[in-house]
Amino acid sequence: MDLAHALKVALQTGTVKVGVHEAVKSAEAKKARLLIVSSSCPDKRLTGERRFDRIPVYHYEGTAVELGAACGKPFPISALAVLDPGTSAILSLETA
Repeated sequence: MDLAHALKVALQTGTVKVGVHEAVKSAEAKKARLLIVSSSCPDKRLTGERRFDRIPVYHYEGTAVELGAACGKPFPISALAVLDPGTSAILSLETA
């Protein structure tokens, strides 16, 4: 799967919360279905875990700048939460 394409489709057709604070808030409210965390994420609760509050965590190997670029955004993204994937296949990411 092309992660950058899946991210862009999810951002356009689904519901995605961008940023560490928004991702953690969505996870704690049990609304997130997948968390994507960059390698440079400052929140230690997200970086070392495979799951956060029973929600799968995908560890993106690039930095926040690279994750932002993969999402088609001109700013760094340390973490994001997928609430609704829309028409993307992003939920099929391997989180192990």
